[in-house]
Amino acid sequence: MKTCIIIIVMLLIVFQCSAQVSVPRENQSALSERSVYGVGFSAGLVSGFGLSFRHHFPYEFSYQLVGGIISVDRNLHYNLSIEAQYDLAHSAATRFFAGGGVGFFYSGESGHNNLSAPLRVGVGIGGEWVNIFSPVHLTGEILFTYFSDGTVLPLPQASVHYYFF
Repeated sequence: MKTCIIIIVMLLIVFQCSAQVSVPRENQSALSERSVYGVGFSAGLVSGFGLSFRHHFPYEFSYQLVGGIISVDRNLHYNLSIEAQYDLAHSAATRFFAGGGVGFFYSGESGHNNLSAPLRVGVGIGGEWVNIFSPVHLTGEILFTYFSDGTVLPLPQASVHYYFF
């Protein structure tokens, strides 16, 4: 738990150094001016593992859909999730946001889920690093994750998206 608090504090310091709450018009990112769509990959115990679609509306709000499926031997593994993000601060190079999501996970033979906690709900903070020379964005998050068996853990998530500007 102490390690998670240190990571959160370090993320806050990094984002406060490189992001402004009120960004001058010439330094605003393309995410603040129009709707932007992205596709990529996501990995996390709330957002799931697999292909990801993100839609960032003009200014502060975005959502992300993630789905993945794989079959090994007779076992099927899949997950579906949705996540909402609200920008707290952004600049041309970074975006700091609060987010929350819900995911459903399945693992087992047909008709029987072997997971004791297939439903996950998470709330937390994250940041997105924008590569100014290309439309590839990297995202990292720390979400306090509630598992349907009652467990609550602070867990990381990561994703990479290619944005269509």
